[in-house]
Amino acid sequence: MSTDTLKVHPHTTPAVISVSNVSMRYGAKILFEDVSTVFLSGRRYGLTGPNGAGKSTFMKVLTGELDAQKGNVHRPRRVGVLSQDQFAFDAFRVVDTVIMGNKPLWAAFAEREELYLKTDMTDEDGMRLGELEGVVAENDGYTAESDAAILLDGLDIPESLHESKMSELQGGQKVRVLLAQALFGGPDALLLDEPTNHLDLESIHWLQDFMTRYQGTLIVISHDRHFLNSVCTHTADIDYQTIITYTGGYDDMVLAKTQIRSRIESQNEQREKKISQLNEFIARFSAGTRSSQVTSRKKEVERLASSDLARSNIARPFIRFDMKRPSGRHPLEIKGLCKSYGDKQVIRDFTASVSRGEKIGLIGRNGVGKTTMLRSIAANGPGADDKPFELNAGTVEWGHEVAIGYFAEDHKASIQQGLPVLDWLQQYDTQAANEELRGLLGQMLFIREEGMKMTEVLSGGESARILFCKLMLQKPNVLVLDEPTNHLDLESINALNVALQKYDGTLFLVTHDHDLLEEVATRIWHFDGNGIEDFKGGYEEYQAAQQAK
Repeated sequence: MSTDTLKVHPHTTPAVISVSNVSMRYGAKILFEDVSTVFLSGRRYGLTGPNGAGKSTFMKVLTGELDAQKGNVHRPRRVGVLSQDQFAFDAFRVVDTVIMGNKPLWAAFAEREELYLKTDMTDEDGMRLGELEGVVAENDGYTAESDAAILLDGLDIPESLHESKMSELQGGQKVRVLLAQALFGGPDALLLDEPTNHLDLESIHWLQDFMTRYQGTLIVISHDRHFLNSVCTHTADIDYQTIITYTGGYDDMVLAKTQIRSRIESQNEQREKKISQLNEFIARFSAGTRSSQVTSRKKEVERLASSDLARSNIARPFIRFDMKRPSGRHPLEIKGLCKSYGDKQVIRDFTASVSRGEKIGLIGRNGVGKTTMLRSIAANGPGADDKPFELNAGTVEWGHEVAIGYFAEDHKASIQQGLPVLDWLQQYDTQAANEELRGLLGQMLFIREEGMKMTEVLSGGESARILFCKLMLQKPNVLVLDEPTNHLDLESINALNVALQKYDGTLFLVTHDHDLLEEVATRIWHFDGNGIEDFKGGYEEYQAAQQAK
């Protein structure tokens, strides 16, 4: 795909989003307090912070969807916002969905149509029609459909789909239409919350290229480290109940933040030590003759206690995949594997031999058979608890001493509801002591009584983390992971990356995370809808080989 046909030029007025003394809290939890910052024209900002830090809340404050509890936000007149709900526009034509990005124009169109449908139009209706025509003209409404078509063409949505309903499009196509919606009318600022969700790697790479060409103010939330490093000129990080902006992408921010974090935490430690010493003096002498000294120390404690004692809200999980025992040297043989759904053949005559310790990355567009392949090899395998999965032809033969750990794409569905997390985990090793289970849960950030949370109330990220607990408890020698990074924050994805690099067993991995694929995979199976290319080498080598063709 190419972005050469699409030039995005925002209005010439310098776009600046400024935030003054903004605070947001929920109950006793402070997300950020008295934040003042600016987002300048021509810069591309990554908005980072762990799950629960307040990224989406802050983004909603910037878009105006949420009012800040305190403080002010100044934004340009035209702000493009990427809708996260891919299904919200299913009933509308593709071209209409794009035009909806200009809300005043779309509202004017809708009201105008209602008036024209009236059989007995009044003078007042006629005057209102005149006003609406003014709104339409002011917003370039007479060329709206052709302008939307140009955007859609540039975003690789062919003209044949422009009149289609949104419900007829695939996930990656829907995201491009919603991006066109956000861009419609030449916004001065573009605000994107998780734009890479549900996109395959090819679409993500296209979006990276597109974003680097955007010339207004870009603010993006993403849990994709490679995307942030490729796109962002600056990183606005939510931590310590405030927002600190760093120059560069995500990795640049981590390096700079390490130094700042050490300094702030050292200051906090010294302040708390001073408070402790003062309280000790007050306790010893409050009933004695040193009343004036006690009073002055109480005032000092009040002053120090009211100072910023905010701590970093970053929490790092610890993931480590061990094996009870290694498998044989050849854990898997696939011969002539075929799988169809009705008339659609997804896998045809695939044969492969897998050696112990290989880490195979499965890549390709959405819907071409990656999950089907994982289910085909994991179903009925030793230790896998996926439901039976019927093959049309061929065999899947597991080798000596193989034990499989399986992480399904729809991982929430694989967690039994109605149980406390601790009891759910206990099922997978009835001999494990409570202390061991609580230790595992603690490694995955389930602190103290959080282990008694009921499974049905877990968030997507929490569900993923207890599945990692299960895999760490089972200690399999083959891991089959289907989109394990969905719902994880960057800290958890980085921890998973390190754990998979250190894992000594065999791995089958479907992921749209570029860095995870590049740093973990030693072999690539590329699905293109016509067949599967089996490449003996890492992702970087595979890309180089493709470019050389």
